[in-house]
Formats: sequence, structure tokens, C-alpha cells
Amino acid sequence: MKVLITGSNGLLGQHLLPLFIQDERYEVIAVGRGVNRLPSQHGYTYESVNLRNAVSAQQLLEKHQPDVIIHAAAMTQVDECERNKDACWDTNVAATRYLIQAAEKHNAFFIFLSTDFIFDGLEGPYREDDHPNPLSYYGASKVAAERMVKNCKVPWAIVRTVLVYGTAFDMQRSNIISWVKNNLQQGKKIKVVDDQWRTPTLVQDLATGCKLVADKRSNGVFHISGKEMLSPYDMAIQTANFFKLDVRLIEKVNAKTFVQPAKRPAKTGFVIDKAVQELGYEPHSFAEGLEIVGKEMG
Repeated sequence: MKVLITGSNGLLGQHLLPLFIQDERYEVIAVGRGVNRLPSQHGYTYESVNLRNAVSAQQLLEKHQPDVIIHAAAMTQVDECERNKDACWDTNVAATRYLIQAAEKHNAFFIFLSTDFIFDGLEGPYREDDHPNPLSYYGASKVAAERMVKNCKVPWAIVRTVLVYGTAFDMQRSNIISWVKNNLQQGKKIKVVDDQWRTPTLVQDLATGCKLVADKRSNGVFHISGKEMLSPYDMAIQTANFFKLDVRLIEKVNAKTFVQPAKRPAKTGFVIDKAVQELGYEPHSFAEGLEIVGKEMG
């Protein structure tokens, strides 16, 4: 059975690949932009493809004819999406459309990665059937892509997630744990909001959730995240304490302190009962996630 994973150079992609490579049932095709940045080049086939081109997407699927597609590639920088809406639409919506059209010719099971930012944050935590109302262009692009997935002619699943953290090789962007750790180690003061709430997700948990969906061929929408509702300030304090860094360098502020191009929802987070019951999904606590990330950081 062939699984094709887009966004293989990214944080989630780097954790998805080993899970599938270790499973002898799967032949793995990794798809990224530019060169393969993964430390291991064995056990899978790598393709550098511009998915924003319809012909490239068609040729990719004609060549490999996958049974499962996990579409993790996306433009996820919320402010950058607000500043560069054309690039956001091309990456998050048009590329998804081209992949779906190609998947329909081969009847591939299509798994699409989405986000808590499709919600307005007024009624969190959210269930799978709650109504989207995005505040940002990033969120709107994901709603548009989700709509196409739901209307496609192949079996599909949508995996939504929240504030993913973890480590990866040659990461282009930091996440909250590495950002807090790096700044405090340098003795820098940081301002962290305490009036936004999320259910942060360890990247290994998200990868496991995606594989459970693929293994079980589970159709529909699944919320895959951590269980605990935490503010970024809560996460920063736990991170500082874990790495034995000075919590006095962390200043508690509200979201109005920051002027950002994209509006953020105040309280998202997910109810994950469906994933627990139907998939057997069981996430780590944030404290356990810190232990895992801490070991990976050395």
C-alpha cells in the first residue's frame, strides 16, 4: 500500500515519515518543496514538486498512484498569510484542489490537515461539528480547502489540530518551547499572553493521530490535539520551570499588547472525545510533552 505525504520537510512531515516507514504495510512517497532536508534519505522515495501547479500534481499521482494521501503541506504563518493573500490561497486552497482532482482519478483516500483557526474563539473548546467562523485569512483559506475536501469524490478525512510543538531537523521556524527556552537562556525578557487559550499538541501525537486515521480508513472530521486547556503564559512558565530557567524574565501581558496583521481567536482548543473513542487516540500531557522535547533538544 502506498502513502504519499506532502510537506515532508516540515515539522509534522518529519514525524509522519518514520511512522509509516517502520510499518511494512506501507511504501512511502515524501513530497516537499526544493531539496530533501531530512537527515535520513533511506526507506522512502522523495519528490520535489510544486503542488500549486495542476499539471505537476497530476503527474505526481500518475507516477506513484498512491492509496493514501496525507496533505500536510501548507502556508501556516498566520501573519504572512494576511500580508500575502495570493500566496496563501495558492498554497492552501489551489494546491489542495489540484491534489483532490488528481486523487479522484486514482480513488486515493485523502487526509487533509486543518486548524483550530477556522473558529472565532468565542465558544471554545470546539467539537468536530461546530460551525467555522475564521478571523484571519489563514483560517478562511483552510475553511475553503475543507469545503472542497468534504465535496470530493473520494474517501476523505480532515484532521484539525492546535498549536503544534516539537523538534525537527533543520527547522525554519521555532515553536513556543524552543522560543521560550532560547530567549531565557540568553537572559532576554519575553512578553507572553495570558488571555488566549489552546490545547497544545505534541507533534508525535499529531503524527500518531494521522496514522490511526490512515490505518483505519476513518472518514470524516477528527480533532487531534492535547487535552489540557492552557494559555501561552502557562506554557511558558511550565517550559521555564522544566529547563530550570528564570521565570522572572517572563512578563504576563494581554493580546492587545501586540499589533499583528492577523487577528487571533481568544479561546479555541478541542474536545477530542471522537478521536479517543473512534481511533484509540491518547495524547500526552503537556508535562510529558516537555519531557520528550527536552530529551530531543539534548
